[in-house]
Amino acid sequence: MNTALWIVQGLLAFAMFGAGTFKLTTPHAKLSEKMKWAVTWPPMRVKLLGLAEVLGAVGLVVPWATGIVPILTPIAACCLLVLMLGAVKTHVDLEEPLVAPAVLAALSLLIALGRFGVFGAS
Repeated sequence: MNTALWIVQGLLAFAMFGAGTFKLTTPHAKLSEKMKWAVTWPPMRVKLLGLAEVLGAVGLVVPWATGIVPILTPIAACCLLVLMLGAVKTHVDLEEPLVAPAVLAALSLLIALGRFGVFGAS
């Protein structure tokens, strides 16, 4: 189970780090062209969302890998779950496809449950 969780953590961390970095580095006007929801958000709020995604990605991997405060890994997964549930709601409200955020939310839930020890040995 540990290996499966590591694989999921790596995939989710990669996706969240990429998405967050994109939001942090792309100018708001250009981001608004690609992402319909960004039009309604102020630039600083988009940057804060990107920062939360990057920090969540780091939190998925670093604490568990180093053994330094490893409880932060499932907490990071819970935080990303909340972000992705918000993304699902946003996509539903804008009548956009919601598969990607729903899958990321499910992966976050799996990591949180697994690293909190719900499935047995973590």
